[in-house]
Amino acid sequence: MHYDHDKEYMTYVGHLIQHPKVQKLSTIPHHIHSNRLEHSIHVSYTSYKVAKRFGWDAKSAARGGLLHDLFYYDWRETKFTKSHAWVHPRIAVRNARKITELNAREEDIIVKHMWGATLAPPRYKESFVVTMVDKYWAIKEASKPLRHKMAKKRFFHRKMLKS
Repeated sequence: MHYDHDKEYMTYVGHLIQHPKVQKLSTIPHHIHSNRLEHSIHVSYTSYKVAKRFGWDAKSAARGGLLHDLFYYDWRETKFTKSHAWVHPRIAVRNARKITELNAREEDIIVKHMWGATLAPPRYKESFVVTMVDKYWAIKEASKPLRHKMAKKRFFHRKMLKS
């Protein structure tokens, strides 16, 4: 994924990716085999590409996707009176407002990206995109070692069949 070569995408989020508060996400593990910054960029760029393909608001999808997990605690170790699925989007939108101005669509993307684990459905199609792309990348990132193991088995099996 060469997001950094996509000039349009980078005009939307490049300055945000470079922001120290966003860069701090690179120090926080996320979905076992990635860090929170990698995950956020994956979600952002994929959501941007989907929204752009359908002629939707690709800029809001990119920005909301990048900022959807802008929180700094390890959710496996921090306990709240409400679930992490409900709490962290509200913390993320509050943190995002501190570094940039958000439009209504971007706020909805961030606050509603845990729909399915929370009740309030997204208001915009871009919010649905980010929600689904977030789940896709969470599964892909968490299953990385298993996918590599399966690929090695397929390679070994094909090699044995050719012998």
